[in-house]
Amino acid sequence: MKENGFFRKIFSSRILPSWTILLFDLIIVVISVVLAYIIRFGLSSAVTMGAEMRSTFLVVIPLNLLFFRVFHTYSNILRLSSFVDVMHIFVALTLSYFFAAGVSLLWPILFTSTFASLSVLMISYVICFMVLATSRMIIKMLNDHFNQSGKELLNTYIYGTQVGVDIAKSLRAEAGNRFRIVGFVADNPDMFGKVLMGVNVYPNDETLIDRIRRDRVDAFIVSPVKAESLKDTRFADLLLKENVQIFLAPEVSDDWQKSGHRATVKEVQIEDLLGRDPIKLNMREIASHLEGKRVLITGAAGSIGSEIMRQVAMFNPYQMILIDDAETPLHDIRLELKKRWQEIDAPTIVANITNKARMRAIFDEYRPEYVFHAAAYKHVPMMEDNVSEAIQNNVLGTKVLADLAVEYRVNRFVMISTDKAVNPSNVMGCSKRICEIYVQALARKIQKDKSAPTQFITTRFGNVLGSNGSVIPLFRKQIAAGGPVTVTHPEIIRYFMTIPEACQLVLEAGSMGKSGEIYIFDMGKPVKIVDLAKRMIQLSGRNDVKIEFTGLRHGEKLYEELLATKENTKPTSHDKIMIASVREYDYEDVNVEIETLIQDSYQFDPMRTVGQMKDLVPEFKSLNSRYSILDDNR
Repeated sequence: MKENGFFRKIFSSRILPSWTILLFDLIIVVISVVLAYIIRFGLSSAVTMGAEMRSTFLVVIPLNLLFFRVFHTYSNILRLSSFVDVMHIFVALTLSYFFAAGVSLLWPILFTSTFASLSVLMISYVICFMVLATSRMIIKMLNDHFNQSGKELLNTYIYGTQVGVDIAKSLRAEAGNRFRIVGFVADNPDMFGKVLMGVNVYPNDETLIDRIRRDRVDAFIVSPVKAESLKDTRFADLLLKENVQIFLAPEVSDDWQKSGHRATVKEVQIEDLLGRDPIKLNMREIASHLEGKRVLITGAAGSIGSEIMRQVAMFNPYQMILIDDAETPLHDIRLELKKRWQEIDAPTIVANITNKARMRAIFDEYRPEYVFHAAAYKHVPMMEDNVSEAIQNNVLGTKVLADLAVEYRVNRFVMISTDKAVNPSNVMGCSKRICEIYVQALARKIQKDKSAPTQFITTRFGNVLGSNGSVIPLFRKQIAAGGPVTVTHPEIIRYFMTIPEACQLVLEAGSMGKSGEIYIFDMGKPVKIVDLAKRMIQLSGRNDVKIEFTGLRHGEKLYEELLATKENTKPTSHDKIMIASVREYDYEDVNVEIETLIQDSYQFDPMRTVGQMKDLVPEFKSLNSRYSILDDNR
């Protein structure tokens, strides 16, 4: 046991520096020359040929040293050796002995002393290559053996062959490897029945599940080229029902392997199973709006605002002004900026968007050309209980920023709205609809009187996977705690997209269209929340977590309104972005009503404030809420 521990320690550590490997290789060259003389002339004769050997060493050693350095044969980690490394050794030795052979032919002409014959050089070449290549393979095999012995490994299939082999090699070389490769899965019929790395290649067909059961497969690694297959959720569900853990593998290259990086596969997350096509962006158009510009982002520490910041940073803005009133998350953003985008001037400002004097000072100092307004209170049950705060933060904050955008002649103002603004059934959704109304009315006004160049764009989308307060982080915490996972209703459905996907579409919408338009995003197919919970439990590998139904919350809809239909939208140049057809309001009337609503909200009379909201937005009908009584009286 102690001996195994000693070897495991050696083969799990990078203990040999490059110069040591080079010295070892040169010693093998010397030994191969000596053995070549012994094989060619016999031991007794070889002993008398010391002078000739010295001449041979003076030529062969420098040549091998030169080509070892040219091809970096000594710079790889021995336990991660691959076919490419063996090829480098082969080429280096071939060139070295080729030039040595040339010297052998010229030596008698130039010198009176003797030099190795071509036969000696050929024997030495063969011995040297065999020893150098074999030693690396032996070290690799010993590393694999001692790193896997005594461990409970997961029987694993790899989906994808060509890239899959690279992944398997990289995994086998790692000290922390926990995967035992027992098969490959392929779509190409030419690969069926073949053997790779000592295991069979199986077809991806109806027999796959039976083979998984037969081989007691615990893990299924999906290679990068096959990652799209996970969008077919039926494929993932079949694996999960067999209690097979699904992993995604990174891109693997020879340089990557040599660098000593681990082939860190990651467990598939629910976001990977969303089943949506990748977003195609008009990068040139977006860059023309953001590159070299001063961009202000509100709610910059939130899940949406921070992702907008990351994506804007890729377009090389002149400056990003990041505003949020959450100090600690904003500090985290500051640290991220220092680590990833040191070259971008990005002041992080703790401020509340409802403080007009503070906002005016920020606009006056930084003169933003582009504004992304993502700051808002967004939790439906919280805003049902805090109506005045919903008005003061969401409506007043938006009005302050929109008015300043006009005053300071901002080029574009992009407001982040929500699908809950469609026929709102709760205070939060209605507050965002009022924001939309004000921004759109203001846009129409300045277009009409040509008082400012500002273009106002509103983007409206549904639930975002993984955002702060969404069901995904909540479910993860509940699963980690052993459950139960709480779902409000067995039939509740929602539309989802990922945070990067939503923010990419925000950037795209912000670069297109006319001022005053409301853009809505194609959210794909709706997802049953209980199915989402079940899949997350399966992904966790746990079978002891229960689902508990808690009942609909105040203002919560069972079925979310469909954002995009041919009847309520117009198409754009982007297939996932549509223009909403909504009622338009006169600015003068809206401004008075909203000012009154904001001022009256400071009386903290929720019933009165909600009544005013319903007057302004007649389609606002409260659901599962105490404010439903106001609808009954209308």
